[in-house]
Amino acid sequence: MSKLTTKQRKSFPTASFAGPKRSYPIEDKSHARNAIARATQQKNKGNLSIGEAANIIAKARRKLGG
Repeated sequence: MSKLTTKQRKSFPTASFAGPKRSYPIEDKSHARNAIARATQQKNKGNLSIGEAANIIAKARRKLGG
C-alpha cells in the first residue's frame, strides 16, 4: 500500500474518507480493504462502537463495489 503525504491527504475530498474527522482514507481499493480491517480491529479492541465500525465498513464496501 502506498503512503499518503499530508499534502496528498488534504487534497482528497471528504467523501474519500470512511471515518469521522477524515479518518480511514478509502481513495483506492487497497485503502478500502485496509479500512475494513482496521475498523474491525478497533471495534474488537473497544475503540470504535459497533455503529461507527459498521458505517466505516459500509462506505469501504461501496468503494469496493459490493
